[in-house]
Amino acid sequence: MTGLRRAIDSAAAQLAEAGIDSPRYDAEALAAHLVGTERGRLTLLEPPDDEFFGRYRDIVTARSQRVPLQHLTGTAAFGPLLLHVGPGVFIPRPETEAVLAWATAQQLAARSVIVDLCTGSGALALALAQHRAKLGLETRVIGVDDSDAALQYARRNTEGIAVELIRADVTTPGMLPELDGRVDLLVANPPYVPDDGVALEPEVAQHDPPHAVFGGVDGMAVIAAVVRLAGRWLRPGGLFAVEHDDTTSSQTVALVKSTGLFVDIEAHEDLAGRPRFVTARRGEQRL
Repeated sequence: MTGLRRAIDSAAAQLAEAGIDSPRYDAEALAAHLVGTERGRLTLLEPPDDEFFGRYRDIVTARSQRVPLQHLTGTAAFGPLLLHVGPGVFIPRPETEAVLAWATAQQLAARSVIVDLCTGSGALALALAQHRAKLGLETRVIGVDDSDAALQYARRNTEGIAVELIRADVTTPGMLPELDGRVDLLVANPPYVPDDGVALEPEVAQHDPPHAVFGGVDGMAVIAAVVRLAGRWLRPGGLFAVEHDDTTSSQTVALVKSTGLFVDIEAHEDLAGRPRFVTARRGEQRL
């Protein structure tokens, strides 16, 4: 075990020098991934062979070059889920878990329709489907995305789970009219980083698909389309949550208010205390 501990210590130092925020965690996570165990069980392992140490040096080098940890392990944690991810799909972030916590706390009808727009890896759709299933409630869950690469991951993640996946662009006018007035809960984590926003971490700038990150000059282009769909699709009393950049909370609230279709509009913070998403309830007004 001494050799493994030494290798992890060296890897953590290398990752810290490369600017990784959580060097020790990443060094241990990569070691655990290579031996097929959990981080907490590393101390129980038999001493690895030379082949392991060669592979470990290679994967640590890749991480030091800012390849995302999730791309190297092939998985990303999201709430209670462990999702398959990789190049071509946006890696779900802890910030979005605040949206999930809000959504699972809502009281919906026993038979409900839930839509997850810009579903990406299927994170919110899958988490909500499993939550409702555990409660024994009948739910139609739909995930929508316009990326073939993302939908490949979403299909893998939702295999065997009752989640419908639809390839569609949320900015297309009049899309999916069969959902008009039929949805009980709509959630969305759209691309929302302003095109000229602050410098992004290399893991995002170089590896997340730009189409899933940037939302126009002010970051609001896709959010505006999501709000329009929520106005059409939600039944009276239906609920809505949309994630946004931490600089555009007031703009998102104003946009939702400007439709005249929503009540109980609230701004929420993420787990780090930053403005992160807006929720609302569909009023009785008709479009």
